[in-house]
Amino acid sequence: MNIIAIMNDVTAYFKEEALRELHLELEKEGFRIAYPQGKADLLKLIENNARLCGVIFDWDTFSLELCAEISQLNKRMPVYAFANNYSSLDVKLSDLQLNVRFFEYALGTAGDIAVKIRQSTDHYIDTILPPLTKALFKYVKEEKYTFCTPGHMGGTAFQKSPVGTLFYDFYGENTMRSDISISVTELGSLLDHSGPHKEAEEYIARTFNAERSYIVTNGTSTANKIVGMYSSPAGATIMIDRNCHKSLTHLMMMSNVIPIYFRPTRNAYGILGGIPKKEFTRESIEERVKNTPNATWPVHAVITNSTYDGLLYNTDYIKQTLDVKSIHFDSAWVPYTNFSPIYKGLCGMSGDRVPGKVIYETQSTHKLLAAFSQASMIHVKGDINEETFNEAYMMHTSTSPHYGIVASTEMSAAMMRGVTGKRLINDSIDGAVRFRKEIRHLKAESEGWFFDVWQPDNIDDLACWPLNPRNKWHGFADMDEDHMYLDPIKVTLLTPGLSPDGELEASGIPASIVSKYLDEHGIIVEKTGPYNLLFLFSIGIDKTKALSLLRALTDFKRVYDLNLKVQSVLPSLYNEAPEFYKNMRIQELAQGIHDLTIHHNLPDLMYRAFEVLPEMVMTPHDAFQEEVRGNIETCELDDLLGKVNANMILPYPPGVPVVMPGEKLTEQSLPVLNFLQMLCEIGEHYPGFETDIHGLHRNNETGKYEVVVLKEHAASTGDKPSDTVKKAAGKKPSAEE
Repeated sequence: MNIIAIMNDVTAYFKEEALRELHLELEKEGFRIAYPQGKADLLKLIENNARLCGVIFDWDTFSLELCAEISQLNKRMPVYAFANNYSSLDVKLSDLQLNVRFFEYALGTAGDIAVKIRQSTDHYIDTILPPLTKALFKYVKEEKYTFCTPGHMGGTAFQKSPVGTLFYDFYGENTMRSDISISVTELGSLLDHSGPHKEAEEYIARTFNAERSYIVTNGTSTANKIVGMYSSPAGATIMIDRNCHKSLTHLMMMSNVIPIYFRPTRNAYGILGGIPKKEFTRESIEERVKNTPNATWPVHAVITNSTYDGLLYNTDYIKQTLDVKSIHFDSAWVPYTNFSPIYKGLCGMSGDRVPGKVIYETQSTHKLLAAFSQASMIHVKGDINEETFNEAYMMHTSTSPHYGIVASTEMSAAMMRGVTGKRLINDSIDGAVRFRKEIRHLKAESEGWFFDVWQPDNIDDLACWPLNPRNKWHGFADMDEDHMYLDPIKVTLLTPGLSPDGELEASGIPASIVSKYLDEHGIIVEKTGPYNLLFLFSIGIDKTKALSLLRALTDFKRVYDLNLKVQSVLPSLYNEAPEFYKNMRIQELAQGIHDLTIHHNLPDLMYRAFEVLPEMVMTPHDAFQEEVRGNIETCELDDLLGKVNANMILPYPPGVPVVMPGEKLTEQSLPVLNFLQMLCEIGEHYPGFETDIHGLHRNNETGKYEVVVLKEHAASTGDKPSDTVKKAAGKKPSAEE
């Protein structure tokens, strides 16, 4: 951060010469100097160059109006006004609140002024740095000798090895020196939330409208487990989104709770919908508890908000309606919702606390804000026992956290504060909306087919767009009013072959082919469905990246229409099976996979596969206990019916479990098995198009897909030494139990 912008006045020698002298002195202080061509150019420079740390301007030319416009972009930006003996300083008391200092044009004073500008710049940097990061920077600069962990000692050990020097050079000195031990007392402790770590979490809580926030260094997978371990004692019943992240399934395998699943909807595209409003009502919960063996009134609920595909709930309705002690919104994909008014009422921390309830929101800071991978946060609104909560926190947190991850979490909060943060997220929203409109524009202009966007017809209003029951574009049946909203920065493109109402067309282009083409050209898709592709327009997406995506999409249309050979269009795919793809052309490949989809009637199969849940024979915890006891065996996928699964089965996409540990597929849930068989069949027919399915593996000798199930004697109901929940069907725990 070392750039100073000078708006000089070249009409008078005494002004021009004084600033020329200052230019030279500022360069001695290590500054770079920029000369914008007018006010508009300066404001664009501030918007597009975050390294700018000061503006010098002529008071007679610009006065306070320029200061006010700079303040709207960055309230803390140091501004220096140069005046002379004849300048009119008509300044009000309110004007002095602007961050401006005055200097006089005078020859021979440039050295002193440059020193003062350096001091102001240092103060500016000190002011914008959050507390932990500031303390970490200070510690690194002090270059203390340490005789504690980590063993590389600020990178010294790496430089004693030829291969180690390569590692050191790649990551750099500051990365090494900032990787420090919790023995450094001046930085406090992440585990007991003291010192600068405590200040950082308080800083984050203020930024994200929380009453209490926790920094988590092993991702939201860990954050979810921490919240669940505290909120769900053994033997309790919890309500949990069936479309939950697998970390929450792992929580249920670790913690002996009885799950009752919320059942979200799904449309023909395979896009994950929301949980219907009625499932949050007391009447619905009473019925579910009554029909779930050993269940009691739930103490905790977990809801995925937003969904993977960018659908947000009206969280105010859920908070007021859902009658449980605590509600956890797993908001891994939306850490930015507090920084734009379009998300008001659609996120966990929106609004005030709810009397008698605790609201949690877990967010993957690294996913769509600027933080290192694994950086996550837990936000809390409501009363908790902080000492007990911290025990759950320490169960899942390393005693040697990486300070770079911790500091990056705090830094992401610092970036989102004030007008600068609001501008970042608004630019992201604007960029996504422009991209959406450009796709629609290209579709209207294109001859023949082109990609479409999953969105309402009218997106002129800058908002999260409602999915209402009157419109058909979203493809969800019986959608509730004022319940689900589409986040504009989650852009889902549609490929030809499937209509919103689930009708398969005669020809089509499966999205997996487009995804592979984009990957060949350096563009990574977030999620690929049967006929849809998800792109995230985070704050790190600029116009260059958006235009590159548009160019790649139009290039794919060109090569598809030319019907080029797979070898030239998808060389990586060709190299996986050159004999199979030897003479195949791109249209033949697309139609072949599309015909398989038609053969299996994918839309209908997906509806049926997710409409009925498998039978829960035992809880995920009890199933895992049987697994670690060794009471498991392998079973071919085709023979899975009637057997109790040991692990979750989770195909990606869509990335949510279709079978939980302890569940059994029956004739009623046969479509789930058919869905898994279809995914495997596509991979068998077309090398390189295998679906990644957690809990399912292919036997290299037989070529058959296999799963791990419980042995027959272990899959029966009854008590086991470690069980506190599983009882004979229909038996309710007594007060003594």
